[in-house]
Amino acid sequence: MAIGRLHCLTIIGQIEGHVELGGQTKTTKYEHILPLIAALEESPDVDGLLILLNTVGGDVEAGLAMAELIAGMSKPTVSLVLGGGHSIGVPLAVSAKRSFIAPTASMTLHPVRMSGTVMAIPQTMQYFKKIEERVIGFICSRSSIDPDTLRELMRKTDQLLGDVGSVVYGKEAVDLGLCHEVGSLKEALACLRQLVKEDKNGDS
Repeated sequence: MAIGRLHCLTIIGQIEGHVELGGQTKTTKYEHILPLIAALEESPDVDGLLILLNTVGGDVEAGLAMAELIAGMSKPTVSLVLGGGHSIGVPLAVSAKRSFIAPTASMTLHPVRMSGTVMAIPQTMQYFKKIEERVIGFICSRSSIDPDTLRELMRKTDQLLGDVGSVVYGKEAVDLGLCHEVGSLKEALACLRQLVKEDKNGDS
């Protein structure tokens, strides 16, 4: 039985939101990705989606919007973290129905940050806290990592030079419950094909 066709979506460089980044920066533009995901969901020619991630993070709102849309797909989805799935790349990694991380790939967990002018008032800190809880809530709802463990990793002060947070690699990300399995392209494709097969059998 044919298992249908798979589509590969790459999310690389920096996630670009409402502000356009410089021409020398590799970016993934969320205004391109959102309609593409909607089109893939509706396409009768696509049965499964493979998401390849190698991102340094970027705009939190844009990244979270992309992650929410992927999570809302009815079609089988598998993510594969290659190189890095940092910052808002973590919600993108866990948005798929099944997630893989390459043995040498890494994921950086840190508190929500913002560049540019920031008003030093209590309301700003409350705003940051709400965004952070949205991110934590999404990650924990799509993975098996404990919320308190995630918060602890995001606030570590002994790993990143001049910054707060943690870097976890391959098997460590799986042991923490962030990703389902360690693997690369072969394993991710095999898993996606199996999910598509199960999905087709369920519809028949």
